[in-house]
Amino acid sequence: MKQFFDHEREYRRLTRGNLTRREALLRMGAGIGGVGLAAMLGERVQGMESGSPLAPKAPHFAPRAKRLIQLFMPGGPSQVDTFDYKPMLAKHAGERPEMVNRRSLRDTKMGLMPSPFGFKQYGASGKWVSDIFPEVAKCVDEITFVHSMHTDIPEHAGGILMTNIGALQPNRPSLGAWLTYGLGAETRDLPGFVAMSPRAQPRGKLANWGNAFLPGAYAGTYVNIEQMKPDAVIRDLKRAGLDRKAQESQLELLTKLNRLQLERVERDQNLEAAIQAMEMAYRMQASVPGVFDVTRESEETRKLYGDSEYGKGCLIARRLIEEGVRVVQLSLSIDGYDIAWDTGHGDIVGGHAALAKACDQGIAALLKDLKARGLLDETLVVWGGEFGRAPTSEGDKGRDHDHYGYTVWMAGGGVKKGFSYGATDEFGLSAVEDRVHVHDMNATILHLMGLDHEKLTYRYSGRDYRLTDVHGRVVHEVVA
Repeated sequence: MKQFFDHEREYRRLTRGNLTRREALLRMGAGIGGVGLAAMLGERVQGMESGSPLAPKAPHFAPRAKRLIQLFMPGGPSQVDTFDYKPMLAKHAGERPEMVNRRSLRDTKMGLMPSPFGFKQYGASGKWVSDIFPEVAKCVDEITFVHSMHTDIPEHAGGILMTNIGALQPNRPSLGAWLTYGLGAETRDLPGFVAMSPRAQPRGKLANWGNAFLPGAYAGTYVNIEQMKPDAVIRDLKRAGLDRKAQESQLELLTKLNRLQLERVERDQNLEAAIQAMEMAYRMQASVPGVFDVTRESEETRKLYGDSEYGKGCLIARRLIEEGVRVVQLSLSIDGYDIAWDTGHGDIVGGHAALAKACDQGIAALLKDLKARGLLDETLVVWGGEFGRAPTSEGDKGRDHDHYGYTVWMAGGGVKKGFSYGATDEFGLSAVEDRVHVHDMNATILHLMGLDHEKLTYRYSGRDYRLTDVHGRVVHEVVA
C-alpha cells in the first residue's frame, strides 16, 4: 500500500500545474495498458457497462441481418472466369469489338480471350459457375449474384479504399467502423469489428478497417491468421512481466488517478480512446485464445472447412460472430502478396485456379455451417474484390483491370436466394443492365443491417459525413 500512496502523492504534486492526465501519467512512467485496466475496474465497480461505446444500439428499422462477414478478394478476380459466364467470348476469340476500343483499355492490341475454364449449371436456379469454384457452386441456391457492379477507378489502392471506406483517399471510416458506430456489438470481451488475413494485409492496410474521425472504439482489430497460434494472433495483447494480481493492483491506483483528474479538467478524447482500447485488451487476454482455437471444434467441422489458411479463417469468422462480433472482414492473400488476384495479369489459368482452390472449400463450408446452425438468416455474407478483369487478353495468358463491370455476391441476411441481378454486355466488359455502384452496394449492406445510409452520419470538421458520401441507392431488388 505504501507504493500506492507514494504514487498518489506524486500525482497530486504533478497536477498542481493543471497537467493533463496524459502528461501526468507519462511523467510517472505508468504504462497506458494500466490506464485501460483502470477504466475497466472503474466500470466494474460503478456499474457503467451500459456506457460502453460498443454497447448494442437500436437500428433505424428492423434489420434483415444482425452481423456481416465480408469475404474480401483484393486484386480483382475476373468475373468472366468465375461467376459471369460469357460463351460469346469463344465465338469471337481474338476479335476486338468497337465497344472494347471505346473503353480505351490498356491492352490496345489484344483481342477477346475465352475463359480457359469450363462452366457448368448448378442448383435449382441453374446458375453457371466456373469449374474453379466447385464447392461454392453447390451453394448457388443460397446466393444473390450482382453482375452489374462498377466503380470509379481501375487502380488497386483506390479501388480497395472505395470498396471498404467509400472514398479514394484513406481519410474516411471503414464500412465495419460505420456499422459498429451505428449498431455497437453484442460482445463485451471482443472487439465489435475484426479484420483478418493470412500472410499479408490488403493494400491500404489500416485504412480498410480504420475508424478515421470516428471514436477509436469503432476501429477494427487486425489479426494475422497465418500461424494460427491462438495465444499470439494479436500482437502486444498480453502485459509481459505482470500477472493478473499485479495488474489489478495497478487498477486500483490508476482508477483513482483517473477520477481525480476528471474532476479537474475536461475529458481528453484521445486518452479516453486509449483507455477504451486497453480496457478491451485486458478482457481480450482471456477471450482471444479461446475463440481463435479451432481445435475446440469437432473433427467433422474442421474437415468441412479444410486445412487451408483461408478455410480456417472462415471457421474463425463463424466463431467470432457467434461470440457477438458485429463485423468480420476476411481478406485473401497468398505468399505475402497483398493483392492476390492481381496474379491475373500474367496467368489466369495458374493464378486464378490456385486462388480459388485456396478459398473455395472454406467459403462453401462457411455458408453450409451458418445455415446448419441457424445463423445464415441473420448473417450477411458478401464476396468480391475492388473490380474485375477485362475479357480481352494481356499477353498470352492474362487479363488487365476492368472497373466497368464485375461481379459481387451476397448470401444470407435478407437477400434473395438463387437470384442474379444486373448484367454485363455479351463479352462481360461493362455493366449494362441494372448497374450497381460501390456506393449502392454499401447503401444496401447498411439497409440489410437496419441502417439508413443517409441518416447514419457523424459530424466532423463542420459537416456531416456518411459512408456513401452524397451518393448511393439501396438495391431493393435483391432484398428478399
